[in-house]
Amino acid sequence: MRYPMRKACCLVGAFCGAAVLSQYPTFTQQYVQRLGGQVDALADVVADFDASALEAGLTRTAALDEMTGTSFLDARAADMRRTFARHVILTDQLSRLRTASAMDRIWMAPELRDAETLRATWADFEPAVPMTAAGAATGIAGFVGGWAAMAGVLGLLRLPFRRRRPQPARQAARVDPPVYRPDAGPRLQSPRLMGETRP
Repeated sequence: MRYPMRKACCLVGAFCGAAVLSQYPTFTQQYVQRLGGQVDALADVVADFDASALEAGLTRTAALDEMTGTSFLDARAADMRRTFARHVILTDQLSRLRTASAMDRIWMAPELRDAETLRATWADFEPAVPMTAAGAATGIAGFVGGWAAMAGVLGLLRLPFRRRRPQPARQAARVDPPVYRPDAGPRLQSPRLMGETRP
């Protein structure tokens, strides 16, 4: 893939990353609003149960202990215990999110862990144009992350098609034939025949 094409693909990935991640502050705000509604609803249930127990002269724990004897009462007591626990967890989570600034919430993604609230927020989520510092920060982070992710994907896709550079062929060592030089050494005398005189 040629460089202009790779650059265009990386730009597309970068803008997609910026568009998606810049919505995180808006999503967080809508999550907090919906979480507040969840906490208010649970608080009404808890207050109603405590009021009923108080009228009977019982504490919350004593009232739960008396909800036994039938399968329905046992199931109802288990439901109420889960409601009380959920109310405590979501109230604590809501308090931390509400006291945090928009910039602080960028690093508080693990706090958005209530599955029911997440599903409801995503179902009704309405994207908005990021007009805050948090939106700009997450948009820039998404741009950089999108570019890096697309560059990495393209790099992986190119791996099977890369050609190996041809290795230079090794040249065999050249061996020159021996050259006879008359002055290189003593001259060998040929055998003398009978009756032949040497000059």
